Amino acid sequence: MDDETAPQKGTVTQRAIERIKAMIGEGRLEPGQRLPTERDLAAQLGISRSSMREAIRALTVLGVLEARHGSGIYVTQLEAGDLLETFGVVADLSRGPRLVELLEIRRILESTATALAAARITADQLAEVEKHLAAMNATDDPEEILAHDLAFHREIAVAAGNETMAAILEGLSSRTFRARVWRGYQEEGAFARTRREHAAIHRALAAHDPEAARAAAAAHVGEVEEWLRAQLGP
Repeated sequence: MDDETAPQKGTVTQRAIERIKAMIGEGRLEPGQRLPTERDLAAQLGISRSSMREAIRALTVLGVLEARHGSGIYVTQLEAGDLLETFGVVADLSRGPRLVELLEIRRILESTATALAAARITADQLAEVEKHLAAMNATDDPEEILAHDLAFHREIAVAAGNETMAAILEGLSSRTFRARVWRGYQEEGAFARTRREHAAIHRALAAHDPEAARAAAAAHVGEVEEWLRAQLGP
């Protein structure tokens, strides 16, 4: 009897996924390298072509593999941003207590990234942060503020010099949720407070003071956490 009957299909496909990941992890498949044909790879791993096809499709969605029209399937460059972009889906779809959990994670990482950035930020990077801070202060349009808020924090994450952490923070920074926050702040007249929080982060970066930067970033995300908890009620 075929060992790849319907009830086991998911298990067999998962095994194919793990085998391909192992080949990449062990260096038998390098970033940018073309995979063997689906037929050859299935034979090599002792897995049916249908399960191999499903495994390749799943790894393509995850950003591990990419299909090039007329050329075949390739290992991606395995950049952190590509591999971790599913964080963004989790953040966009999360509601209620799950969002609070994501904000707790963001507070920890954002404060660490901002502390690292204070030690490492260049003059050009600081100028970009200043540009987005000034733009946030020059408008009351939530959409414009949102765009510059995202860019402000993105520049800081890049300045921290850790691509993986920057990619995770990018994923945790749900544009949908942040838009909701900014609209809420507008209704509450809280723009002045959050502008002060952003200014405190900028001052710490300009002073190259990691501990002040860590505290300012933690306080800023902590305020968003408190806002969300208040929105959720008791």
